[in-house]
Amino acid sequence: MPLKFAANLSFMFQELPSLSSRYDAAKKAGFRFVETAFPFGLDSDELSTAKTKSGLDQVLINAYQGNPNNGDLGIGAIPGREAEFKEKLETSIQIAKLLQCTRMHIMAGLKSEFSEHEMEKTYLENLKYAAERLEKENMMALIEPINNRLTVPKYFLYDFDKAVEYIKVLNCPNLKLQLDLFHLQIMDGNLTDNIKKYLPITGHIQISQVPSRGEPDSQGEIDYSYILKLIDELGYDGYIGLEYKPIGDTVKGISWIKNLGYQM
Repeated sequence: MPLKFAANLSFMFQELPSLSSRYDAAKKAGFRFVETAFPFGLDSDELSTAKTKSGLDQVLINAYQGNPNNGDLGIGAIPGREAEFKEKLETSIQIAKLLQCTRMHIMAGLKSEFSEHEMEKTYLENLKYAAERLEKENMMALIEPINNRLTVPKYFLYDFDKAVEYIKVLNCPNLKLQLDLFHLQIMDGNLTDNIKKYLPITGHIQISQVPSRGEPDSQGEIDYSYILKLIDELGYDGYIGLEYKPIGDTVKGISWIKNLGYQM
């Protein structure tokens, strides 16, 4: 089955100032699928109109992250904010519906004054609530370990095996792993064995080069000609999000897809 690449509109096409204008740019570049990190604080109707007009499929959004001005990067594991988590999950669901999106990344948040035990307990309770709520909407809930060595030093969920443990403990059929190979390479490496290990519970993949986070064919640690072939051979039929920061012009940079023998 052909690999399906989704342009990340929060990272790519930053030559254009608005998120809504990037839908058309992605369509003109040849993409069929897109993902978006944070569509909050924007005109939802405008985004929905742009998405519909483009004809693209929205395959992923992040759930409400909290207040970025206060440094929030998710509130799923933050004790005392459970009511806010549930309230804003409804907002996230409404945005997902407008965009006809069926996958949502539930972000954990940053470590703070709370103990590991307190945060884990809160996270598991919120994840269970979110997964069950999203299941009613026929949506997939995703959790993504984010490296604490290079990108987000205080992110609560950085351990891939711990994420797998949470998924197994909660045993919700629509709760899956968001497998970002940038973070996996930085935290654990051993990509061949780890991809084989994690792929059965993976609901979404994201890729970029390490350490630059540039295009997959740019200089770095990961040989994506090999890795993408491996993912294809293992039968992965989900989407691959291009969560990378183009080194130069976005459109010129996507030539790597065809150069590696794939279609958009």
